[in-house]
Amino acid sequence: MVTDIGTIRPHTLHGNGPSKVIAVHGWLSDRHAFDALLPLLDQRAFTLAIPDIRGYGEAMDTPGEFTMDEIARDVLHLADSLGWRTFAVIGHSMGGKVAQRLLAIAPDRVSKVVAISPVPASGTGFDAPTADLFRRAATDSAVRRLILDGGTGSRYHDVWLDTMTAYSWTHSTPEAFAGYLASWSAEDFHHEVVGVDVPLKVIVGAHDPDLTADVMRATLLKWFPRAELEVFADAGHYAIDETPIALATAVQRFLTA
Repeated sequence: MVTDIGTIRPHTLHGNGPSKVIAVHGWLSDRHAFDALLPLLDQRAFTLAIPDIRGYGEAMDTPGEFTMDEIARDVLHLADSLGWRTFAVIGHSMGGKVAQRLLAIAPDRVSKVVAISPVPASGTGFDAPTADLFRRAATDSAVRRLILDGGTGSRYHDVWLDTMTAYSWTHSTPEAFAGYLASWSAEDFHHEVVGVDVPLKVIVGAHDPDLTADVMRATLLKWFPRAELEVFADAGHYAIDETPIALATAVQRFLTA
C-alpha cells in the first residue's frame, strides 16, 4: 500500500504484526532499499512502515531543507499519522544517523534501534579530498558507482554496481542528494545522545572500509549504554543486499527479544 497524505512522506506498509517499526533508507537509494529484506521478516510479528525521504523516490518533488533533523521530524509525523506512540527504528547508513537524531529529539518515542552501517551522530570526519569526492557524486553518476564499489570492498560484478548506480541516479534529486550529504557527513550532535538508554543493535560489514567495527566502538558503543555490535564477515556497507538472510535473522531476533 502506498500512501501520501498532506505532508506525510510517501511510504509502504508491510505486515500486520504488533511490533511497530519504521525503516529509514540511506543516501544512495529510496525506500526500495529494503526490498531484499522484507520477504525474510515475519509479517505476523511486525508492521513495518518505510517512507521515501524528501527528494527521493515518490517524494522527489517534495521541497525541504534536506537535513537529518527534518527526516527525523517527518518520521515522527508519519508515526503520529499511523497512531503509533512508540516504535522501533531500522536505519541504514544515513538512515542510521537519522535514528540517532530521533533518539536526540524524542527518545521516549523509540523502543529499539537497529543501525546498519550507521553514520555516527558526530559525522564522518572526511578529509578534504574525500569530502570533495562525495560532493561530486551529486552530479556525477560515475562517482556514485565508485562509492558503491569502494563501500563493498570492490568485490562485486558490474551488473550489481550498474543497477544500483542507475537506480540512485534516477530516484533522487541533485539538490536533495547534496543537501543530505552536508548534513550526514558534517553535522555533530553526539553530545545530545550520550547516555540515551534505548536498546541499540549496531551491524557493520567486515568489508566496509570506513564505517568499521572500530569506528562503532569509538562512537555509538561508547554513547549508548545498551548498545551491542555485530560484524557480518561476508558484507560491506550494503548488508541488506549482500547478506539479507543473516540480516533479517539478526533484526528479527533483536526486535522481538
